[in-house]
Amino acid sequence: MAARPESPARSAALNPVDIPGNVQGALEDVNVPSYVVDRFGIIRWLNPAAEKLVGDVRGRQQSSVVAPEYAREAKESFTRKLLGTERATDGTVVLLDPDGERVQVQISSVPLYDGGRIVGVFGLVPRREAAAPPDPHPHLTPRQNQILHLLAHGRSTAQIAAELHLSTDTVRNHVRRLLRGLGAHSRIEALAVAHREGILRSNQNEI
Repeated sequence: MAARPESPARSAALNPVDIPGNVQGALEDVNVPSYVVDRFGIIRWLNPAAEKLVGDVRGRQQSSVVAPEYAREAKESFTRKLLGTERATDGTVVLLDPDGERVQVQISSVPLYDGGRIVGVFGLVPRREAAAPPDPHPHLTPRQNQILHLLAHGRSTAQIAAELHLSTDTVRNHVRRLLRGLGAHSRIEALAVAHREGILRSNQNEI
């Protein structure tokens, strides 16, 4: 796996070809789930730790491994990396394990370069949340569910817009629609309804 082009100063300090040992072999053995997606969005490689998390999903679209409310953002983020407009992302995603159960994790991903050309995406899953993720609300769209959860984590309109690469007007429109979907008149009331209905309630048992 080739790294993205380095600055001259960094290349002089550490040329990737000078890294000793078998890096890919180390990634196979490390306990942090790791994966590679090709430029068509197909999962081409994952280490045993990742296979334990989501099963042997090689040959499948990466968006098929995430919960429906995260699939759109996963596709959009992947496209931005292929276009070179997004260099690295760290965020919370809900995956589907081999039994179809929802698992909330932290994912860090970067474009994968080969000879200066972006050929896919490499990612790590450094953390798996101890609490079970809440289920999406049946009367909200996947995007509205996603924004609702970001609101529950204290994100502002501007922060949500930046995180989801949306305009602030688009975020406000989604918020207005999710308020209607929950029968709420304010964001605070919407969060109260969501907690009361169990949408945001986490199971505190260890996974």
